Amino acid sequence: MTRIFTSSIIDTAVKAVWMKIRDFNALPDWHPNIAKSYIENGELSDRIGCIRNFDLKAGGKIRERLLALSDLDYLCTYSILESPMPLSNYVATLHLKPITDGDRTYAEWTAIFDCKPEDEQNLIESIGNGVFQTGFNSLKKIFSK
Repeated sequence: MTRIFTSSIIDTAVKAVWMKIRDFNALPDWHPNIAKSYIENGELSDRIGCIRNFDLKAGGKIRERLLALSDLDYLCTYSILESPMPLSNYVATLHLKPITDGDRTYAEWTAIFDCKPEDEQNLIESIGNGVFQTGFNSLKKIFSK
């Protein structure tokens, strides 16, 4: 099992960041790698079990299932159902925590998954930096305006 951990500090209050990312269908609003997204079967985007289906700007489609969403803990957990990446059993959690010193946000994004040993380092880099850190950098830019 491979594990990825990426963390960052966003210079705005946790509630503001959470409101930006809470909607499971809002990836195109804050992540620069996502072209478009929709929730399958017209379900609500905060319903546990709903499936988001999105297109990557670089090409490819990904389908993910919402496993947990907590407004109290500021966290979202999801699994990948279909992806062009060579992995399986992927589960990720995006978790925000308040930093009371300066009213900022600590953000962490973690994932665990299975993959072939020869794919592991490339996946760690492409997910950890290309997806997670890129998303954090975009949120920092959004909230610096």
